Amino acid sequence: MKQPQLYIFAGLPGSGKTTLAKQLAASLGAVYLRIDTLEQGLRELCQVNPQGEGYGLAWRLATDNLRLGLSVVADSCNPIQLSRDEWQQVAIQAGAEYINIEVMCSDVQQHRSRVETREATIVGQQLPDWQAVCEREYHPWATSRIQLDTAGKTVAQSLAELEQQLGTSKHNRV
Repeated sequence: MKQPQLYIFAGLPGSGKTTLAKQLAASLGAVYLRIDTLEQGLRELCQVNPQGEGYGLAWRLATDNLRLGLSVVADSCNPIQLSRDEWQQVAIQAGAEYINIEVMCSDVQQHRSRVETREATIVGQQLPDWQAVCEREYHPWATSRIQLDTAGKTVAQSLAELEQQLGTSKHNRV
């Protein structure tokens, strides 16, 4: 059996990470876990204002699926080293490889337009405005990752570039 992989997405809202994460999960037949979905569920079902609980649930779900031999695509802003390290530990503890993927949009005008014109895909979700995205805490990376700039590219072009990089990158093995 092939070793499962954990694809750890990160990036600011509006960068294109959710679109790419969904496309990659569909193309691989991988389990798709989205922090926004879990956090909205916690708000609605448990009346909790999530402060990290969405990540905690996702880490547990990812571990279960990786141990079943299923690859997982994890979709989250993943803004700080602590959450990035936790995702990597999930893979290591489950005996899986992990691949960090940072998605960005270097064209500020395009990024702003995406943020200001997108619609929520989760019922009840409140999307951040441009100011909130600009003020979002987002730490520099301390570990290796695939970097993908979606500026000026179609979804298909960005996905093809990501798949090409995945094919040539070194995966982090247990």
